[in-house]
Amino acid sequence: MIYKNFQNLRLPTLGLGCMRLPGGRNNFDIDEKATEEMIDVAMQNGVNYFDTAWGYHAGNSEPVVGRILKKYPRDSFFLASKFPGYDLSNMGKSAEIFPEQLKRCRTDYFDFYLFHNVCESNIEEYLNDEKNGDFTYLLEQKKNGRIRHLGFSAHGNIETMTRFLDAYGEHMEFCQIQLNYLDWSFQDAKGKMELLKSRNIPVWVMEPVRGGKLANVDGAYADTLKALRPEASPVEWAFRFLQTLPDVFVTLSGMSDMDQLKENIRIFSEEKPLSQNEWNALLSVSDKMLEKKTLACTSCRYCTDHCPMELDIPQLIKLYNEHVFSGGGFIAPMVLSSFTDDKKPSACIGCQSCEAVCPQNIKIAQMMTDFTARLK
Repeated sequence: MIYKNFQNLRLPTLGLGCMRLPGGRNNFDIDEKATEEMIDVAMQNGVNYFDTAWGYHAGNSEPVVGRILKKYPRDSFFLASKFPGYDLSNMGKSAEIFPEQLKRCRTDYFDFYLFHNVCESNIEEYLNDEKNGDFTYLLEQKKNGRIRHLGFSAHGNIETMTRFLDAYGEHMEFCQIQLNYLDWSFQDAKGKMELLKSRNIPVWVMEPVRGGKLANVDGAYADTLKALRPEASPVEWAFRFLQTLPDVFVTLSGMSDMDQLKENIRIFSEEKPLSQNEWNALLSVSDKMLEKKTLACTSCRYCTDHCPMELDIPQLIKLYNEHVFSGGGFIAPMVLSSFTDDKKPSACIGCQSCEAVCPQNIKIAQMMTDFTARLK
């Protein structure tokens, strides 16, 4: 296992994400026997970082992980969980939720604890500590030792992350972002990395294979990569990409079966970062994958000058691309929940004034109609 030094800790560069445990994805049922077998193999091979959360598997992840890890000495593993601010109804309830999380996980402290999913739909509430008091409460838990290291995860854009860091950055020891070679440009993970580096905040990675999408790369793309590293699988390429980034400390993989775990352990048993040629080839594959399924908006903003509804068309196209490429998901609806109704795709009146000036000839009105239908 490859390790990195974080403060006074020796962390494995591979962590076990506990959102997709055996038994189903994000549902209540977990095959506890299969999960225990995976955790035992993980521990035997140095994968001793476990990342759970209040809402994973409909609330069952924390107690299952807690029961299994209880047989191990507490100082032999790292346990991470999160305050569920992704659900606005939880704001102001940290004093209720946090002690319950400790109880569920059968522990006296969390090694790592995060503000969960800082994004456009919850940033105002996260920043309103005078009203909610969650930041103050969790900082107090760090002072009294029930949180060893405090950080945050983010699916929000750079502007939202910057606002959070401007308010709380001096207390944030790490940040967890969605990072993979596809999202390097698609979700501007590169820009997020640069932001965090400028604040001296180490990076934890979630969605390294984008929910499995990068584990099954189409034939032509796979052939391009195989020509460079014949022995490497698509999954290995995704992880080697991350190993090339020195500011990445822990990569969390939501492994659902023993085969995935053993393959990931093999990959992380040695460091094989990409050469510049391999890096360029992988990003070229990413560009081609995106071109195939996304609209080629360059954000020139000619369209916005001609929209009678004053819609942020480039931003809506970006969200549409995310939604279509991912086959749905929560990101686009999450961001759009922060928009007023008169700024959502459904507000488009189909006048096509934007299309008359679009240099990419994007059928914007058609996109808005399709986006509205997909969101229902």
